[in-house]
Amino acid sequence: MTLEFKESFGREAVETISAFANTKGGILLVGVNDKGAVIGIHSIKNALKDWVNQISQVTGGLHPSIEAFAVKSKKVVMIQVDENRIKPVMCHGRAFIRSGATTRQMTIEEITRCVLANAGVTWDALPEVRANLSDISMPKVKAFMDTAKREKRRSIPAGTSPAELLEKLELVKRGKPTRAAILLFGKNPQQFYSQAMLKIGRFRNETLIVDDRRMDGTLFDQVEGAMGYFREKLDTRFEMTGRPQRDVIWEYPLKALREAVINAICHRDYMSTRDTEVRIYDNELMVWNDGGLPSSLSVESLRKKHPSVPRNKQIAEIFYYAGVIEAWGGGTKMILDECASAGLPEPVFEQEQGFRVTFNKAAVQAPYKHPSSSPQAPPK
Repeated sequence: MTLEFKESFGREAVETISAFANTKGGILLVGVNDKGAVIGIHSIKNALKDWVNQISQVTGGLHPSIEAFAVKSKKVVMIQVDENRIKPVMCHGRAFIRSGATTRQMTIEEITRCVLANAGVTWDALPEVRANLSDISMPKVKAFMDTAKREKRRSIPAGTSPAELLEKLELVKRGKPTRAAILLFGKNPQQFYSQAMLKIGRFRNETLIVDDRRMDGTLFDQVEGAMGYFREKLDTRFEMTGRPQRDVIWEYPLKALREAVINAICHRDYMSTRDTEVRIYDNELMVWNDGGLPSSLSVESLRKKHPSVPRNKQIAEIFYYAGVIEAWGGGTKMILDECASAGLPEPVFEQEQGFRVTFNKAAVQAPYKHPSSSPQAPPK
């Protein structure tokens, strides 16, 4: 829970309280300066009741816990705020949120997310009013049906048409394809969502780019495009096993990279204008998406078995039926296991203006390049 100091109670204090309610809760200590020194509150006798009324009136009924106590004979007031179930909590007609150690006004996109969450709806499940069924590639839906049957994760009765399946999966609502349907099976998804791209490149440093590629098309296309890029650009080495075929060892395990890319594409915030990014440096590879973890998960929880909390429920569901997602909530654990088996350092998971996973090379031996013209995929 976040801790904040205020020398006195006023407008900024109430804004901070509302921001706590819109984020993960927090504690505000009034009578303490920014450096943590206690300066105390004077005339506290009737202040607490007035503060309670002000907070309730300005925020539309918020009732935090308020308690006064003494620190070296000086009075300090602790205001404890829990995360509010219904968001956003407004303050003076505006919505605030905590961003690191600061309080800032929420963007329109952030307010929209709150409204959708209140209704129990994710962005991808909303109908795309600009689109029609003619914008969906039925051959792509048919290919998905064949894959889902093969994976045995979704029962599809014989004779079901692609259009009927879209209805059953609620990927078409009131005659309009959902946003997930466009991203997964659209003829041209970027016609509707230009931001739904995967950008991948090789860097010598933060400013020197030696190769750059943008993956568009459906989300399935973007996953396979990224894997094709890895097979084309990443270094490999051979390992003699005594068998007729040599093992091809990639500088990063492809299975772990695939899972990281899938997670980034599946869980990103598609209201953001930034692309999903993969950056390959000399000694590390980073996968980033503009979608932080839900409040129920932490970076630490990703290292063990945890519940699946998809940001985009329909996309995650279709990925699972197609066998793209192996198990609910098990992706990050699999990434860790794959890197450990390959003798690589543990990948770093971070919430950094979104979510980022960084793979690092082994310090003992750097991989060397396959002597042929281009790396080949490992034998199956």
